[in-house]
Amino acid sequence: MSSSPSTSARSPDAGHTVGATWTDAPCPVLVVDRHGGLVDINGAARKLLPGAVSGDWLYEHVPSWLCDAHQRVGGGLRGTHAEPLSGPIKERHFEAHPTAADDGDVVWWLVDDTDRRRAQTALTDAQTRTEILSEVSSTLLSTLNVPRCMEVTAAMAAEHLADAAVLVAPPKGRRHPLTYATRGGPATQVTRLVDVSGVPGLTEALQGFPPVPARWINPADLPGWVTPDGFAGPVGSVIVAPLPGHGVPAGALILVRAGTEQSFTEGEEVFARLFAARAGAALSAARLYSEQATVTATLMRELLPPPLSSVNGVEYAGGYRAAKDHERVGGDFYDVHPGSDPSQDTLVVLGDVAGKGLDAAVLTGKIRNTLHALLPLTDDHQRVLDLLNGALLTSRHTRFATLVLASVRRRGSRARLRLTSAGHLPPLILRADGTVEEVPARGTLVGALPAVTAHTVETVLAPGETCLLYTDGITEARGGPLGDEFFGEHRLRRALSECAGLPAEAVVERVQMLAAHWLGAGRHDDMAAVAISVPRTGPLTVVNGRSRARNTSST
Repeated sequence: MSSSPSTSARSPDAGHTVGATWTDAPCPVLVVDRHGGLVDINGAARKLLPGAVSGDWLYEHVPSWLCDAHQRVGGGLRGTHAEPLSGPIKERHFEAHPTAADDGDVVWWLVDDTDRRRAQTALTDAQTRTEILSEVSSTLLSTLNVPRCMEVTAAMAAEHLADAAVLVAPPKGRRHPLTYATRGGPATQVTRLVDVSGVPGLTEALQGFPPVPARWINPADLPGWVTPDGFAGPVGSVIVAPLPGHGVPAGALILVRAGTEQSFTEGEEVFARLFAARAGAALSAARLYSEQATVTATLMRELLPPPLSSVNGVEYAGGYRAAKDHERVGGDFYDVHPGSDPSQDTLVVLGDVAGKGLDAAVLTGKIRNTLHALLPLTDDHQRVLDLLNGALLTSRHTRFATLVLASVRRRGSRARLRLTSAGHLPPLILRADGTVEEVPARGTLVGALPAVTAHTVETVLAPGETCLLYTDGITEARGGPLGDEFFGEHRLRRALSECAGLPAEAVVERVQMLAAHWLGAGRHDDMAAVAISVPRTGPLTVVNGRSRARNTSST
């Protein structure tokens, strides 16, 4: 400045071409000459700058951003500045709009946009938090693995809410699973014996009670286990938020911020609770799924067909394919109940329950359990079928089933079979020379009529011969060149005749492979098959309750 305020300032009315309305404007207005001297100010400006009077220098009362702007504008601008300038003046934020007069003076209109900026900031924060919550929900709900869900929760909390986060899961015995995460670092999981009562509000949060305010927690009193390794302390602010679940709390989240300058605000506490609510719902869903998957796997093991092997000198092999590839169980089933020693019969059961899927599998489970309880009576097939029929008629199930029972006992190099059919397809016998015979076993369904009629047929298997039990899912497999023809019993017989001399497992695999090839990609019913074979070996030797054949021939 080369001139003094007394020589720079002029009369308020000298040479102004902007009119007199500026004096009554609700916003502060400053009239400044080209040298930076205050020519005049209106009433709103006097309230903003109580010490400013005409003749003062502009820089004596306003921040440097406005002085610098005036130097640029007063240096040659004519008209209105294209972009409004803005900056703080005494804890408020203003936009400065210059209007140049013909005599070189500049009229500065100061528009207070503090509230607008605060609203804009609040809106931006709200949008950001909404995006974070949406990301939290989509990311956490994309996994139903509990440990992975805990890791993601702790990592996202440290990234968006605090400098570090600790997820405290419900205890397992006396120990708590803990998941630590720091901003920018990996999440780590440990299980420790910790005293949760040492953290104010944590005991209550783990029980699902509302959180205590962050201002009630003294960071200096936190136990050492709260802060993860690598945390740049000291702790300046703490939030403890419960993780609400579906009826049972999913745990608690501890958020830690380092230093004392950036303590958690009330808005951040509210946001932390919203975050914890989303995370708790996801964790609870993951735990519920995990528990249900464990229960399902346990129950499924009881519904799945058992693995078969050689028992008392006779080979057994089974194969099962559910109607739908994504299902593991259905309405077809088989079981082999070994005799206690070679002198006792081994009971083989193959059946077909009306229907498909899990509902049918539930009834197969009941039939299998009932037959297992009736094992002491298996010398009399008719009595077993009568008792099973009565049990099904008195149950809440309205489905019926077909069954075939086979009692097998090894005698020397041969095996004696007693076969009884209850409405099921007749078994097929593959002789050593490739001839296929049908066993004339007939009977009525179980679970449909007050009484079951059945006829038992006895036959003998010589070394290298096989008895095949199968369900109609194989013979009624619809496919072929045109996709509408049944596989049929004649194709099954032909396929079986090609298996002469093969072990039981190879026979089942061959039948299943041909049926699957015939089906192609078409739909099908449940398919099950069991092969009973007498191997081409010598007399029976028993070791530890299992057969071991000697390499000698016998008739």
